[in-house]
Amino acid sequence: YGDLDIYSARISGYLRNNLNSKKPVIVIGHKHPYLITSFVACSRSGRAYVPVDSGFPTARIKDIIEAVEPELIIITDNSICKDSLLLKNSAIQSIDIADIEKIISKEGFKDDESTWVNGEDDYYIIFTSGSTGRPKGVRLTSNCLDNFIDWAVTLRKDVRLDDEKHRIYINQAPYSFDLSVFDLYTSLFTGGTIGAITKDMQSDSEELYGFLKRMNPNIWISTPSFSEIALMADIFNQELMPNIEEFIFCGETLTNKTAGKLINRFPKAIVVNTFGPTESTVAVTGIIIDEDIIEKYNPLPIGIPKQGTYIYIMDEDRNILNDGEKGEIVIVGDTVSSGYWNNEEKTREAFDSMTVDGIKYRLYHTRDKGYYKDGFLFYCGRLDLQIKLHGYRIEIEDIESNLLN
Repeated sequence: YGDLDIYSARISGYLRNNLNSKKPVIVIGHKHPYLITSFVACSRSGRAYVPVDSGFPTARIKDIIEAVEPELIIITDNSICKDSLLLKNSAIQSIDIADIEKIISKEGFKDDESTWVNGEDDYYIIFTSGSTGRPKGVRLTSNCLDNFIDWAVTLRKDVRLDDEKHRIYINQAPYSFDLSVFDLYTSLFTGGTIGAITKDMQSDSEELYGFLKRMNPNIWISTPSFSEIALMADIFNQELMPNIEEFIFCGETLTNKTAGKLINRFPKAIVVNTFGPTESTVAVTGIIIDEDIIEKYNPLPIGIPKQGTYIYIMDEDRNILNDGEKGEIVIVGDTVSSGYWNNEEKTREAFDSMTVDGIKYRLYHTRDKGYYKDGFLFYCGRLDLQIKLHGYRIEIEDIESNLLN
């Protein structure tokens, strides 16, 4: 944490001294420590960052660069060369790992807290699949992130994750996927350790289970499908990770079968099901899944709204429906995105505002289908042509548009 503080301050100073605008900075890489350092540096310099996994297809990376039109790209993956075709003939500045190491080795860059991202400033912009074939950037503010963290550390009513205990968090999702915000910022906020599972690790079971044994994590955060893969081996049990306290899932439907297996294999841990799109800062509902819940409900509930969030089920005319009636899940609250980057048309289509108890909040139309029962929210599919694959949202029209191209 001392290195993170010093290095991010020096990179922040470099950004303030060498950039002319407050345009978002694109940060490309995969699980490298300098990736996180760069995120923090951007926010300290007063700029949003755009996380891009280096495993993305080159065409998708180019689309994001064209959409953002950044002044600077930070590359934390040596497999991507600054002078590669990606940046050839471009006026965009770029720095790589060698440049970062030169920057962090120099003293003299002083931090200036007055420049930090805060309030309604964009903290990060994550690009998701767009129906036109071009990705769209979801803008999340500093307030959105703060309000999310305030809830994330209290998911368990009996234990606050920001107590004095040091915890180790498993990070499965790449940092370009908003699920990673859950483990990254909850861990940083509480002074925890991040155990980052790389792409190569996920495809090598021996390396993966060896890593989990060495890390002996307390908090597991992933998509349900990743835990289903891990459960395929009998070794994935309490003996492998004796200190595990909590499994937190988001991004996909958690099945009764998967939840039951986890409870059976990890009797000392709890299983938490959450729900939320990128446009509402990772997750906005939560529920502890126990054997009684598994027996009573199928599909499993996705929980109750967090404090500061109000979720309504609406029909096509935007009338609020009663318990048991299925309709669109509409999210109103203090973690709803401020809209899409440079895309007013899509922003108007998906976002609005609503006043609740005298407070005006942003509103997001998820196009997810759901209903309330027994005070719990349930998810039951989509109202459009979007699908989920390993937690990633993919617009069928996106695939169609690219095939046509």
